[in-house]
Amino acid sequence: MTEFLKQAGKYSTNTAIISNGKNFTYDDLIKGSALLASHLLTGENDLNEQRVCFMVNPGFDYVKTQWAVWRAGGIAVPLCITHPLPSLQYVIEDTEASIIIVSSEFESTLRNLSEQKQLKFIVLNDFAADHKELPMISSERRAMILYTSGTTNVPKGVVTTHQNIKAQISALVTAWKWSEKDSIVCILPLHHVHGIINVIGCALMSGAQCVFLPAFDPQVVFNIFKSGDVNLFMAVPTIYFKLIAHYESLPSSEQLALSDAMKKFRLMVSGSAALPVSIMEKWKKISNHTLLERYGMTEIGMALSNPYEGERKAGYVGMPLPGVSVRLVDEKYENVNEDEAGEVVVKGENVFSEYWNKPEATKNAFTEDGWFKTGDVAIVENGYYRIMGRNSVDIIKSGGYKISALEIEEVLRAHPSIKDCAVVGLENEEWGELVAAAIVASEPLDTSLLNSWMRERMPAYRVPRKYLVVKELPRNAMGKVTKNDVKKLF
Repeated sequence: MTEFLKQAGKYSTNTAIISNGKNFTYDDLIKGSALLASHLLTGENDLNEQRVCFMVNPGFDYVKTQWAVWRAGGIAVPLCITHPLPSLQYVIEDTEASIIIVSSEFESTLRNLSEQKQLKFIVLNDFAADHKELPMISSERRAMILYTSGTTNVPKGVVTTHQNIKAQISALVTAWKWSEKDSIVCILPLHHVHGIINVIGCALMSGAQCVFLPAFDPQVVFNIFKSGDVNLFMAVPTIYFKLIAHYESLPSSEQLALSDAMKKFRLMVSGSAALPVSIMEKWKKISNHTLLERYGMTEIGMALSNPYEGERKAGYVGMPLPGVSVRLVDEKYENVNEDEAGEVVVKGENVFSEYWNKPEATKNAFTEDGWFKTGDVAIVENGYYRIMGRNSVDIIKSGGYKISALEIEEVLRAHPSIKDCAVVGLENEEWGELVAAAIVASEPLDTSLLNSWMRERMPAYRVPRKYLVVKELPRNAMGKVTKNDVKKLF
């Protein structure tokens, strides 16, 4: 938190945030967060790591709330504004929160629960507070709890310290050359590391500007692009897919204006899910940008990145970021040979401190010598890491082979009638696991012909033995396909 305040003081008159048609300076952030922090501290001198859950709309109020919790000595727990009550209740109960903060439109969602549990309940901009002296916050203190997406298990609370957050942001600011001249549009959910660290954190640690949209709308995003007010963009592959579809529906004159505007951008990044090569190639044609792919997760922030300057390889997630150590290991957690696939393990100040109230899960997440086990399998080719999938859901063990579901998906997406797909392993007595593909098609599809087409492009043991055509794939809030839900479709 100290680093944010130091930078905010340095750029006090700069516009930090644009939201709801209003401009807010860094000085507004300093003053607004101090006032809310004072209110949080009513009757106390320091929250001493009390958990503060907040359900606040993206924009100035969100950042003000996040900073206020930190400045009062609390642990920030952002809630997803689109989650149903049972999911919100799970996080509130699991963190044992003592305070809930909401934007006024979410008051009815959480007030009853708050009263039942006798929690302090604050509706933003509906309180009065006197300025208090705020506590000194050391970098070792716990700062935030984010919940894993729960694609493979019950969501766990990932605890990061102020030092962890600083390390995660500093690595990206250095690698991607952030400066106070930058401006970025934020359309990502703010209960996830992608939006919190990569977008807001990097922008505000650099004296840059962050433009918030209340909801994703392709035309609104493109209007901002054409305005020339932003020079960075970060999104998930699903967003790029939707932007491309909207671009293709526009008249040629508007397409030309958009392409000219995008050529002036400094950087465009894709992450949170594997980027299909087809999307990367289409986006390059319309924007003149090779999307920078990177690799990270809730527990580590970002660990790998394609270079800002230098070749960005489609299908690869680059090399270790500054200050981050990465290795590939076998099942005994020993280094694999060159050109062999192995599990990605990570070490550095960017790595989280613990899973909230889960000492056994925390212990199991690390090797004996302190490397975090990501559960992702990768291979290094010419210095670049390529993610092959997760140990649990993307590596299919069939007939004695270890098969990467992501590689099969990449081939399927090259078929002219396939819009999207997800490959999973189904339990099978004969094969161990059977390769199966759920497909979203743009037109009626003969799966027997598709099977023949696949056999021309990959070894027979990798070709799916079951196909299922569906209207859409199940996804979480970040647009990531939830593979366990895909399995249920079969």
